Amino acid sequence: MPKPVAFVTGASTGIGFEAAKKLSSHGFIVYAGARRVDRMEPLKALGVQVLALDVTDDDSMRAAVGRVLEERGRIDVLVNNAGYGSYGALEDVDLAEGRRQFEVNVFGLARMTQLVLPAMRSAGRGRIINISSIGGKFYEPLGAWYHATKFAVEGMSDALRLELKPHGIDVAIIEPASTLSEWGRISADGLLASSGEGPYAAQAKHMADVLASTDRPETSTQPAVIAAAVLHAATAARPRTRYPVGRGAAAILGLRRVLPDRLYDAVVMAVLKRVAG
Repeated sequence: MPKPVAFVTGASTGIGFEAAKKLSSHGFIVYAGARRVDRMEPLKALGVQVLALDVTDDDSMRAAVGRVLEERGRIDVLVNNAGYGSYGALEDVDLAEGRRQFEVNVFGLARMTQLVLPAMRSAGRGRIINISSIGGKFYEPLGAWYHATKFAVEGMSDALRLELKPHGIDVAIIEPASTLSEWGRISADGLLASSGEGPYAAQAKHMADVLASTDRPETSTQPAVIAAAVLHAATAARPRTRYPVGRGAAAILGLRRVLPDRLYDAVVMAVLKRVAG
């Protein structure tokens, strides 16, 4: 029986990088795509096929999926991991940046899914694994655009799960908590560039400290832990619909389910104050 084929987007660092490694080490033929191909050289050394991929460029996505199908004739698992966090007061963030946030986090994910589905339907099986976030269920100040995209990924994935079930294709959502990577620092820099001065400056500086804290092992989860959830979603006979994973994920989402909005608002602000401190 041929080895299953997996395609991981956003694989130059963090969760995508570790997911590509994990799947490869467990018998998958893995294709890893990202804009920064040079960052994936260690994956290439492990036998992962690396390729250039920009999820805001349709030609790039078509070429990447076309190459995998030409070389392997199948894609069994798609891990939609490419994404970033755009932070800043809604009043301050240019609409072009808001659109870009959706282009990467939502429309790129949707287009990659469109491109792999014909082959999966033809085979009568497949897995779509969407990397969302606990930020698709809760919220933070100055994160309106980012949280809007992750809420969209949650709803899109749920609808997709039902429409693909008759075709033998499963959809799973990975919901990481804070993960040790460069994501937080990049998001903090963008936040300060947008709202570091003006009426939201005090809030922005506080939230930037919170975001930057994700680069500390004591406050975040190693991306390899998230990758293990990806592997389970890719290999389980009946994958879970959602995988909340990482430090505090279950508690944060549990409170969101049971607390009224105003009380949850207070909890969020109290937690953010403690994290930044």
